[in-house]
Amino acid sequence: MSKIPTITQFLESNSTRLRLFDMGRRVVRISHEQFLKFEHCEISYPFPLQQKAWFGILFQEQEREPFIWFLHLPLDEVGRLIPAARDDFLHRLLERIGENIQAEKEGQPLGSALKDNPYCFKPKDDRLAIFHAKASQALREPPSKYYAHARQYFSGRLGWDQWPFVGYQGIADMAVHLNEDNNNRHLSRAILQLPACPLEALCHCLENEEITLDITQALLDRVKETLTEETPDPVIITSAIRGMAQSCSVNLRKELLHTILNQPDICSPDVLIAISGRAWEPLKETETGRLYLERLAENSAGQPFFSQCLADLLYLPGMRESLLKLIRNPDRSERLSQAVGEMFGSAG
Repeated sequence: MSKIPTITQFLESNSTRLRLFDMGRRVVRISHEQFLKFEHCEISYPFPLQQKAWFGILFQEQEREPFIWFLHLPLDEVGRLIPAARDDFLHRLLERIGENIQAEKEGQPLGSALKDNPYCFKPKDDRLAIFHAKASQALREPPSKYYAHARQYFSGRLGWDQWPFVGYQGIADMAVHLNEDNNNRHLSRAILQLPACPLEALCHCLENEEITLDITQALLDRVKETLTEETPDPVIITSAIRGMAQSCSVNLRKELLHTILNQPDICSPDVLIAISGRAWEPLKETETGRLYLERLAENSAGQPFFSQCLADLLYLPGMRESLLKLIRNPDRSERLSQAVGEMFGSAG
């Protein structure tokens, strides 16, 4: 058998239709063209996490039921694929299904070929729920049986204290079907009244979607409301950051982050990591990035936390140039200068 150079081409050689999703920072679609360029080492992985690419592949062989693979592959120092790891994955795969692809077609399906493969992983349950909601939508299948009950709850008809009975899969389905069944209207109204726990679950689902102006405004209003309290609830703040991560409104997203970052007392490590881990794109903008770095330098978890968060951000495609410009700015604070100096092993 001739060598198959990429995972994509290997699967497509078996007449499969592929749909690819990032499973690391967010559960979002990756285009076929983008993933091929990544596999050919032409571009960095768009959403690296812990110096790995974490992704799901939804594929269907001819008339068979769809299969799902969840894989992680190591990345080099600039976020590109390490070909040897990909080749090792394929080698292990071929050992499982045999060198003859035709024999595989007649016997063991590809979906069961990953047993004991070290490049496989199982996502957490909440990520699986989001993935299944997106996969069902991609396959033009209806939402789960939990969807109708979730819609009833978020419409306010059941009482806000009834959240323990709402299935997480139903919340994920609502986020994926945000622009259907009046879900946008129901959610934008509910956000101002939800207890912290269901709000957190909702926002963890919304972070994977391009949310509307109405929902972004509701999240901003909820943060402003909680900031008037004697002890602002950090869960509401971190939830709002994550929920608005892909907002269609650049201005409201910026206002929400500035509202938070301009209050040092509420910028806990959890808040800072919610920004760098899920809502990092606004940090490319000079003032937002400057505010974030200053709060990061003041963080209560110390220098290791600063170094870890900044290194993670610098690893993201498109972030390095803008952040390096900020940390080299001679007008940066003394505290930021000290943190940067300790991180890079030099003063200032």
